[in-house]
Amino acid sequence: MRYSALALVRGALAAHRNWTPAWRSPEPKASYDVVIIGGGGHGLAAAYYLARHHGIRNVAVLERGWLGGGNTGRNTTVVRSNYLYPESARLYDFSLKLYERLSHELNFNVMLSQRGHIMLAQSRHDLESIARWANAMHMNGIEAELLTREQVGELIPAIDLSPHARYPVLGGFMQQRGGTARHDAVAWGYARAADALGVDIIQNCEVTGFVKAANGAVTAIETPRGRIQAGRVGIAVAGHSSVLARLAGFRLPVTSFALQAMVTEPIKPRLDKVVISPGTGAYVSQSDKGEMVIGGGLDLFPSYAQRGSFAVLQSVVAATLAIFPSFSRLRLMRQWAGIVDVVHDSSPIIGPTPVPELYINCGWGTGGFKAIPAGGWLFAHVLATGRNHELAEPFQLERFITGRLIDEAAASGIAH
Repeated sequence: MRYSALALVRGALAAHRNWTPAWRSPEPKASYDVVIIGGGGHGLAAAYYLARHHGIRNVAVLERGWLGGGNTGRNTTVVRSNYLYPESARLYDFSLKLYERLSHELNFNVMLSQRGHIMLAQSRHDLESIARWANAMHMNGIEAELLTREQVGELIPAIDLSPHARYPVLGGFMQQRGGTARHDAVAWGYARAADALGVDIIQNCEVTGFVKAANGAVTAIETPRGRIQAGRVGIAVAGHSSVLARLAGFRLPVTSFALQAMVTEPIKPRLDKVVISPGTGAYVSQSDKGEMVIGGGLDLFPSYAQRGSFAVLQSVVAATLAIFPSFSRLRLMRQWAGIVDVVHDSSPIIGPTPVPELYINCGWGTGGFKAIPAGGWLFAHVLATGRNHELAEPFQLERFITGRLIDEAAASGIAH
């Protein structure tokens, strides 16, 4: 069914009894051309682009839990491309461009809101850093606008610009094309579009092992629902990437940490920008439902627990109130954590592994949601052709041997 205004009218006239499920729940087949492990945004996007752009439709996406229940549903929904290095800037701006036409392409509203992303400068060092950062963006062909203290106050009336502010605001810079998208809608849109092209999305299907041929190549996957043969296998499981790599017999330079987020009770529109404060270690936006969505730094101890520590929650709330004192009377409603896959240079890994016919998409750290369309596109390319896309070439696993790292640790804006 194609969604449209006419479809809504027909649904209303039929008392909404004519809507079909957005995607099927098939039993796994004995074999597939490609099996993707991980039913989050990157795995679903890769499956969609495999079917849509490469004509490979005998594809399965295996998800241990429910679709989008990992990091895709556990983030702060920010999308942007304000990265420093040319390799990263090209990758993330390609992703943002895909986001800008994604609702139309998928026939599913991903609720992209390009409200503007503002990075605050709260010290002289910050002012020098954002000037360098904005200039680098201009050199990479991406717009960026430096802001004075007064301009920041005009754009964000709720911010504390008083003389007694604990963290004085000296200026900032803005990427106007940055903003937010609805995280569950992104997953559902890709799932629905992939399913319509024949992709099997199989939930509650954990991968328990890999079957290899005499030459070491992966030929099948073991699951509680039986063995599944596969021509090629892709891993896109974020914080659990090292677990699957260990099952396959190799190691990854990945450490998994919890990254917390939280929302307040809803209020009337008060903040129409995404605001990030490197000086305090917090970032804030307001959702379409009126909630203040708040994020901060990592819980800096390895963990697979999707909750995070109270100490970090407390520091993030304190940092938020230092920037927006008027939010002090709001009550927190929900708190959660995603498990992010952090590597030494805070840049992704997209490409082949040491195991033949096994490919991986991981290492996005705190930037995985904004990269979903590009991550899926590039992963689909290497799964379909066996060759890396030119945008993915700098992000190979071998860079940790050669030392050609792309250190984007500062691009999150928060000192993780």
